[in-house]
Amino acid sequence: MVAAVCIYPSMVRRARAGVGASGVKVASVATAFPSGRASLAVKLADVRDAVAAGADEVDMVIDRGAFLQGDVGRVVEEIVAVKEACAEAHLKVILETGELATYDNVRRAAWLAMLGGADFVKTSTGKVTPASTVPVALVLLEAVRDFRSVTGRTVGVKVAGGIRTSKDAIRYLVAVNETVGAEWLTASRFRLGASSLLNDLLRQRRKQLTGEYAGSDDVSVE
Repeated sequence: MVAAVCIYPSMVRRARAGVGASGVKVASVATAFPSGRASLAVKLADVRDAVAAGADEVDMVIDRGAFLQGDVGRVVEEIVAVKEACAEAHLKVILETGELATYDNVRRAAWLAMLGGADFVKTSTGKVTPASTVPVALVLLEAVRDFRSVTGRTVGVKVAGGIRTSKDAIRYLVAVNETVGAEWLTASRFRLGASSLLNDLLRQRRKQLTGEYAGSDDVSVE
């Protein structure tokens, strides 16, 4: 199931027209994606433009520099401001876990994002290596589980970057099922970034239909 297509703010109107009444959401990467290196005023204008154009969801990137320097107040304040600018749109907060160095930092950043109002916490932009890993996903799943236990609010998890095969995806689904339970195996609570995964899904589908694996040249690389 495709939960959303994710594009830059300038493409939101076209995407909105393209998905029509399909039920697929339009998500837009904003706040100076992927670096996040812009003033708050610029980030908020980026968000408002995306929402005004019809975005159902906004993906923001935290200020990793501020976080790693210990300025967590600034990190939370930006998330709160972006959440307000989102209006009715859902907010996914990208932690860029590959730059956070430790699992403790990943968990701390996830809690800051949730306290700031995130509807989803997301591993990465896909532009930094390493991107998503199963251990990092486990940290985020435990964080959202514990956050709901404390606050009663449910926050989703999205893993993105480096998920290239169906077997990779299954590992994440097992982690979800065993950490937060089957109730989280829905698009409203857990998502996989599938840009690199799509080709393998097409090959697996062909295997089901024909009994043979397709070659790598038999599906589009776009």
